[in-house]
Amino acid sequence: MRGVRVVATEAEPTRLIDEFEGADPLVIVDAARAGGRPGTIHVIDLAREELPAVLFRGSTHHLSLADTVGLARALGRLPERAYVIAIEGARFDAGAPLTPEVEAAIDAAVEEVERCTSGG
Repeated sequence: MRGVRVVATEAEPTRLIDEFEGADPLVIVDAARAGGRPGTIHVIDLAREELPAVLFRGSTHHLSLADTVGLARALGRLPERAYVIAIEGARFDAGAPLTPEVEAAIDAAVEEVERCTSGG
């Protein structure tokens, strides 16, 4: 996708707040751990709803992605057009490969990123 800046990180999510600057739209892609069927895609329009903390339970970070988005919103640093696309994971141990269900969801998640970045 042309014109899309990708930032990949495993750092503390609050470090991403600086990356939000100038992002229009902002699209965050992450793994979800809500206990749903692996490969399920959750799309959250942050202009319309809060990011459900239940999607990111069990985070190894001090603050979850939901906490980080809430902090950015409170500080006025969340772009007007902001989305989270989360794929329900199956395995969360370090270095674990993608399961077939999660791998099969990647193309649909990319389509969601394209939809969000095109304004559709």
